Amino acid sequence: MTPNARWTRFNSDLTQESGNGRFQHSYGTWKLNNKSNELSIENVNGLKDLNNPFVISINENEMIWERTEEGQNIQVTLERSSKLPETYGDRILGLWKLEKVIGNGNYFEESDKKEMNDYIFFRWDKRFIIKSEKGRINGVYNVHGHKPEVELIPYGGQVARDFWEIQFEENQITLKLLNSEKIVTRQFKRINKFPE
Repeated sequence: MTPNARWTRFNSDLTQESGNGRFQHSYGTWKLNNKSNELSIENVNGLKDLNNPFVISINENEMIWERTEEGQNIQVTLERSSKLPETYGDRILGLWKLEKVIGNGNYFEESDKKEMNDYIFFRWDKRFIIKSEKGRINGVYNVHGHKPEVELIPYGGQVARDFWEIQFEENQITLKLLNSEKIVTRQFKRINKFPE
C-alpha cells in the first residue's frame, strides 16, 4: 500500500525527490524510456529497487504507474500538484486545548469544570507534551502511515503507551482510544498560545 500523502518531484536535470506530506525522505535520479514508456527511479539514500521499471501513462493531470511487485500487479495514480500534500501527521502538528472529555483513562480526567487549561502539544520533532490535572507528561508519538491513528509513547512508567484514532474537523481534533472496552474520547481545539 502506498502511504498517506506520498509524492515525487521530477526535476528537469533528471534528479528527483520523494516524500510523504511535508517530509522528504529520499532523493536520487529518474530516467524515462520514451519508446516503452518505462520509468526508472533510483534513490541515492534508499534501498535499490529490484523490480522492473514502471510502465507509465499520462492523461490531463494524472500519471499512472503500473508494474508487478512480488507477483502482484500494482497501479499507482499520481495527481499533478503545485504544493505538497498533508499527511495525518502534518495535520495533527501544533497546540491543542482540551475542550471535552468522555470516559476515564490516561492523561486527562473527566471534569465538570467549565474552563479547562489542559492541552496537548504535538511538536515537529515527534515529541508531545501534555499538561493536565494529572501533571505534565512528555513522550514521543507516531502517526500511522496509512490511517488516522496516533500512538502516544510517554517517557517513564507512570502512564502506559496507547493508540488513538484521530477525527479531524476544522481547527478541532477528537482522539478516540483504540483497543478499549469503554468509550474514551478527548476533544481539542487548536490554539496558538499556551493556556495560563
